[in-house]
Amino acid sequence: MKKSIFIPALLFSMSVVISCQAEPEKKTAATEFETITIADGLNNPWGMTWLPDGRMLVTEIKGEILIIEGDKYNGKKLNGVPEVYANNQGGLLDIQVHPDYESNGWIYFSFSKPGDGGGSTAIMRAKLDGNNLVNKELIYESFPKTRSGVHFGSRIDFKDGYIFFTIGERGEMDNAQSVGNPFGKVHRLHENGDVPEDNPFVQIPDAVKSIWSYGHRNPQGMQFRPETGELWAHEHGPKGGDELNIVQKAKNYGWPEISYGIDYDGSIITDETKKEGMMQPVHYWDPSIAPCGMTFVTSERYPEWENNILMGSLKFRYLNRVVLDEEGNYVKEEKLLEGIGRVRHVAESPDGFIYVAVEGPGKIIKLMPKK
Repeated sequence: MKKSIFIPALLFSMSVVISCQAEPEKKTAATEFETITIADGLNNPWGMTWLPDGRMLVTEIKGEILIIEGDKYNGKKLNGVPEVYANNQGGLLDIQVHPDYESNGWIYFSFSKPGDGGGSTAIMRAKLDGNNLVNKELIYESFPKTRSGVHFGSRIDFKDGYIFFTIGERGEMDNAQSVGNPFGKVHRLHENGDVPEDNPFVQIPDAVKSIWSYGHRNPQGMQFRPETGELWAHEHGPKGGDELNIVQKAKNYGWPEISYGIDYDGSIITDETKKEGMMQPVHYWDPSIAPCGMTFVTSERYPEWENNILMGSLKFRYLNRVVLDEEGNYVKEEKLLEGIGRVRHVAESPDGFIYVAVEGPGKIIKLMPKK
């Protein structure tokens, strides 16, 4: 039986809501670039990361890790990928190399893990021996398992020896407000899976000790902002109410007690958009754009985009550029690559180029700035 532990309001936020074949050249108000397709004929590419030798690893949701070398995909894949719970949104999801990979060789990935009762969001780390995953360690698995095929969350990032990752509320909205379950939360662990003693709910009986923040619906984009060190994430709202948030320790982000969206059938989930003790988003979208994946642009190759956020829109099939001011307030946004497909992820390579993972059609494209 699920345990429901509801935490009283912790802090009232006074934040204000503001509201390799070259293809044709793309022009925007900020820069000019062309797109180069480096892999096509894919299914649903979900995560992207790079090894120090320049090889790119791409997860396919059906349970494969593709190897792209020299911006070309020649059908190579990693062996030893664990079995996944391939149900709707479930499968093999995010992938990240450890920030100190050259010293420790760890690769981390998230996936929906099958078992009695359905599937769960899990985090595994492994090393490479040639093209084989070895020394595999399951460092986290959510419980209880559920047969729901939605809202696995699953983005990963690292900071100061910790791994942060997201889990959606698995389609049961009330999960998000209870720290007695792992769903609808951002989590924080030591890189080996141990629970940090200073996590916010460690001392609360029956609480899930890995929880960092709660009240989330389904966060599928998350990254630390290089300028400030803040953890930023966006999450899917229902019909309307997608959010962009700064994620802070112990804070409650409100779902489903507050929301700027309604249910898919038009019914009202809540008539409140603000409540004491619950954080307000930096920005929300209505109608929903269905955001997925994100990166802060740091590369000098795109000088007009410096410190902007790039994120995908699954619903409207474009890459979204979000401009922030120095204080982190939302300023404006711009649609790029309109009609390209369902943009699942966007990432900046170590050599400073932007890559975009698209489904429907499944492909990886590279944005080449025009000089």
